[in-house]
Amino acid sequence: MRSVLAAVLVALSVVMSACGGPQEFTGARLDQPYTVPDVPLTATDGSTYSLAKDTDKPLTLVFFGYTHCPDLCPLVMSSLSAGLNQLNDADRAKVDMVFVTTDPARDDEAALRSYLDKYGEGFIGLTGPLEDIVRLGEPMHLYVSDGKKLPGGGYDLGGHTTAVLGIGTDHEVHTVWTDKTSASAYADDIRTLLDEDS
Repeated sequence: MRSVLAAVLVALSVVMSACGGPQEFTGARLDQPYTVPDVPLTATDGSTYSLAKDTDKPLTLVFFGYTHCPDLCPLVMSSLSAGLNQLNDADRAKVDMVFVTTDPARDDEAALRSYLDKYGEGFIGLTGPLEDIVRLGEPMHLYVSDGKKLPGGGYDLGGHTTAVLGIGTDHEVHTVWTDKTSASAYADDIRTLLDEDS
């Protein structure tokens, strides 16, 4: 009888694993949330958009990057896109994805829209003066290069923070993910956050 019970328990554990039982939360939960400053930028439709006022979904994911980025930006955006695609329609409708350019000299509204449409429908793209983008990022612990000009022409972006931020309904950042977060981890964490919010 014990062998039968043991076999049943093993089989049950396999089924629970296959069905995606309880998952460990991957993102970092902030004990002291970051304040989102009210710095209006320009969305791809030409409207004014503020992360501090216009994030009206239960969860808004924010990533600072640029369309000419050769490596980490496409990696992060692909993982985010795939993670959002794993959500059911009801959960997906509760999440906004906002991409803030760190290269406004090249990333105008049209360039951003073309770039974001490759990753997902409804992604929000923001651009504006570089000093405003830097001012937006600083209180949220996001480094944005000042784009120093190079002697031979062009300029050096110098890098940017590749973290993804999660803004809640209180317009504060409560969660941070690294650029190594997988699509499935995003999906699991987003479901957890939405369940906690409901």
